[in-house]
Amino acid sequence: MLKTIKGKIIYSLFLFLIISLFFLIIIKFKLFIPCIFHEITGLYCPGCGITRFFLSLLNLEIMQAFRYNMLIFFLLPFFIYYVIKAYYCWLFNMETVIYSKQFYNIVLIITILFGILRNIFPILAPTKIL
Repeated sequence: MLKTIKGKIIYSLFLFLIISLFFLIIIKFKLFIPCIFHEITGLYCPGCGITRFFLSLLNLEIMQAFRYNMLIFFLLPFFIYYVIKAYYCWLFNMETVIYSKQFYNIVLIITILFGILRNIFPILAPTKIL
């Protein structure tokens, strides 16, 4: 179906348009996705504040985005590199080998530690800058 580079680029632009519309709807109607884990346990998971993080980034509020979720702030460059590399490999039908297994294990350990520490130290909890 998507055998040509032109077809893949058109598909990519369509997908980007759909995702952009989704974010515009969230911003326009101020829809926030609640964290089910936080609602049930009262604890912060490693992902609490991600929606507010991205909305702050879209408004170019870098410090506020950092306060909502510090972990994602540091992992975002690796994720962006992964997405660009995977897209390039998909576009030109190349094999996608991005990071080693050790890298994923380290990220998993850091994520779990961040989830534990943000419930012990209030400074790591997602907060709004006054």
